[in-house]
Amino acid sequence: MSDYVVGLTGGIGSGKSTVAELFVRNGAVLVDTDAIAHELTAAGGGAMPALLAQFGPAVANGEGALDRAAMRQRVFADPAARAQLEAILHPLIRQLAAERCRAAAAPYVILAVPLLVESGEYRQRCQRIVVVDCPESRQIERVIARNGLSVDQVKAIMAAQATRQQRLAVADDVVVNDADLACLAGQVDALHRKYLQLSAEILNANC
Repeated sequence: MSDYVVGLTGGIGSGKSTVAELFVRNGAVLVDTDAIAHELTAAGGGAMPALLAQFGPAVANGEGALDRAAMRQRVFADPAARAQLEAILHPLIRQLAAERCRAAAAPYVILAVPLLVESGEYRQRCQRIVVVDCPESRQIERVIARNGLSVDQVKAIMAAQATRQQRLAVADDVVVNDADLACLAGQVDALHRKYLQLSAEILNANC
């Protein structure tokens, strides 16, 4: 079990997934709230009965999983539907994330939460917060290359997230992702050593 949780966040296109993977290679356990959300909304997922009861069969695809495109269109058009969706999903995601953090067999856990800054509850669970940061122009370039969205679409997503300044204001540590992978890995390696030491200090203090 791990008592040391490091919250990982960053804006869209910042490189959170790459940084999370580098931490895992160093031996950390990753608990990813996006991955949990996908599990819960897959065919047979734990959230699907409540989602179908709330929104009807039109929000499921042919396999019985959540039709993400249909759901996205619905919640963007209707703030009340978005609130209903979040009321179903968020408690289940938080519960599973907490269980997996507690069960992790590693000195520390990386808890990846895209909207960590916006969510006070996740922040309270973390001993430290690491923010993946890069210039906003780089974020836009990456998302366009990855997802094929327009500049305006990417900017709209970014506008709905915390600002770069808001993320940096809550960061205990910052990983700057504006160079090559070797530079990124070096930063993660240094933080890994730091988190091993900090988690060991907490463990010794509790013994």
